Amino acid sequence: MFRCGIEYTRCRWILPLLLLFAIIFDIIAIAAQSGWVEDENAKTHYASMWTQCRGRNDQWDCKSLMEHPWAQAVAALMIIGLIILIIAFIVSFVALCCSLNITLLPLIGGLLILAVIVQIITLIIYPVKFNELIYEGYFDYTWAYGFGWGATILMLGCGILFCCLPRYEFELSGMAKPKYIYTAA
Repeated sequence: MFRCGIEYTRCRWILPLLLLFAIIFDIIAIAAQSGWVEDENAKTHYASMWTQCRGRNDQWDCKSLMEHPWAQAVAALMIIGLIILIIAFIVSFVALCCSLNITLLPLIGGLLILAVIVQIITLIIYPVKFNELIYEGYFDYTWAYGFGWGATILMLGCGILFCCLPRYEFELSGMAKPKYIYTAA
């Protein structure tokens, strides 16, 4: 005989841990000094969420992107998404790790879906407006931009799970009867 299915009591620790990884990914994306956009092989142009730099051979001319309203909106929305994510993490830690509070799980899911919407808007506005600003050449969206998408995907997955978990209250609390698959030999 063996037990088949998800070990729901482990979800009580795994989901807040995944949210912690999403927070780390978001902080990396926001704080990166380069790595959102660069030209081919980063030879003449690169940019972060905050600045863009042009030049060659250690002679770089960097300008702030914050003089553009779209860049200010991108920065504000990324930070708002991070704040919502941190609130959702704290509430999830309290709801799942300290005590089992099933009624908070849909709230956490809703917060995460809101943060996902905010960050998807941000991650779409940035490349569209950056491409309007810079016309020449071919640009790659690189590692820090990828961390922003990684955090957003983690938040989306966790948000869906938090919305579905209230149906499994007994499994989460460890009070459900185990289901066994048994075959007679």
